[in-house]
Amino acid sequence: MDNRIERCFARLRSEKRKGFIPYICAGDPDFAQTVVLARALEDAGADLLELGVPFSDPLADGVVNQLAAARALRAGATLHGVLDCVRAIRRGSSIPIVLYSYLNPIFQFGLAEFHRQAEGAGVDGLLILDLPPEEEVEGEQGNLIHIRLIAPTTPAERVERLVKKAQGFIYYVSREGVTGAQEKIASSLATQIEQIRRLSPLPIAVGFGISNAAQARAVAKHADAVVVGSAIVDLIAKYGSASVEKVGAFARELVTAIRQS
Repeated sequence: MDNRIERCFARLRSEKRKGFIPYICAGDPDFAQTVVLARALEDAGADLLELGVPFSDPLADGVVNQLAAARALRAGATLHGVLDCVRAIRRGSSIPIVLYSYLNPIFQFGLAEFHRQAEGAGVDGLLILDLPPEEEVEGEQGNLIHIRLIAPTTPAERVERLVKKAQGFIYYVSREGVTGAQEKIASSLATQIEQIRRLSPLPIAVGFGISNAAQARAVAKHADAVVVGSAIVDLIAKYGSASVEKVGAFARELVTAIRQS
């Protein structure tokens, strides 16, 4: 399979640099602003965009991302609206897009139909937080890549099973618990990444809790890409429709730090 995600990481390898993956919640504060924010992040140097699907019970998310989902839902966000938002982004961008979602909204939509429409809208991959790979139906995902999550608490034998079916890149969760800013990076990060590299040649992106340029630089010394979400979402919450300039400036700081690693 060859899609925008794989081409993105191939380009990063050829340029001998690490990637920056920002997360924003689709529809926060509204879909029109999401499109503007996505383009601002790409202009600032984002290599891949992680777009959250608003859900009413986001158990893996900390309070910042929970509130973003709640704002989006109050504004009328739906899964159809998220796909329309992706189409709008696609009209001016070829950045790889991964949807970060829980299973429930996709299940309600219809698994096969959702995969078909998401691919048609321009989505490249899915990160479904609560869908074990053992429960996936063969042939259902079309050409969409399903991103595998590995956490510090994932048993070694399960890591081996996860990486065998992994595509695109592996998402390593840098901390136990939910998303949200943290004061320091886990001391075990380098060791955990090295163990995964022994099992898979795929790129490894690290997220959950990375909230400033210094942390992004430190993580990029070991990972192939750095995911920053809550710190960006917090700027959107604070500045609303005026957040684009703030988010762009912060993203440029992160990109500079990652490229200095």
